[in-house]
Amino acid sequence: MPLCLSYIPIGVACGILLHAAGFNFIMTLIVSIVVFSGGAQFILASLLTINAPLSSIFMTLFFLELRYALLGSSLSKYIKNESQHFIWLFAVSMNDENYAVNYLKFATDKKWHPKDGLLVEHYSLLFWSVSNMVGGLIGSAVSINLEVVDFALTALFIYMIVMQLRSHLALLICLLSAVLAVIFMVLTGSIIGVVIATLIASFVGFLIENTVREHAKVPKNNWFLAKLFRPRATRITIEDQKAEEKEEQEEQEEQASKAEEAAASHDEPRQHN
Repeated sequence: MPLCLSYIPIGVACGILLHAAGFNFIMTLIVSIVVFSGGAQFILASLLTINAPLSSIFMTLFFLELRYALLGSSLSKYIKNESQHFIWLFAVSMNDENYAVNYLKFATDKKWHPKDGLLVEHYSLLFWSVSNMVGGLIGSAVSINLEVVDFALTALFIYMIVMQLRSHLALLICLLSAVLAVIFMVLTGSIIGVVIATLIASFVGFLIENTVREHAKVPKNNWFLAKLFRPRATRITIEDQKAEEKEEQEEQEEQASKAEEAAASHDEPRQHN
């Protein structure tokens, strides 16, 4: 519900901006359902306002939304046992904010089911779409300072970043992404710079993590994979718990094996005598 309530002011503002770009409230509602991305809808309205070519709009939105391939791949392991129809419905209902909520819950809550995640997506879609439509209805009567909207969107993305910082490597890749995004946006002069920066930073992060896990004796104690301080509820993921349980089980088996060997070696001289 906090996520859904946060959509109301931003969604209304987005509806007002789409109205200023020439959309009526019905078209605003359709766009909000089909696109379901605050960043894409704000950019769409901005490009239409400056009469940008249709091809440029499509290319810009395509590369902007390409990040969902990365987001979706990180959630796929949690819903892979569901039906294809469910996976398709889950995929088309995903956006940045409900992804952050679902990823956190899937990673830290054993009771979190894919159907719960789908409800999060549908509730957020409902609040966003209705807010967009309301903004489209009142767009002709109300004007707002759109700089406030930019601030709100930035705050949402910062929240998403903070909630996903679990290790020094994640923090390092976050900073690298920011630097690369600025460099490539200056070089390309478009939003495609963010996509290039994302792909490069993701590859660097994968390369570092893979190298550490292959060569470090105790990967979790390596500086890159060491955990940052986090709230207790988000500090340990389900994967971490399973790994700890496996290590404890292996230690217990090893101790039991040593005890059996010690008992066997103690019995051998007695049998010999």
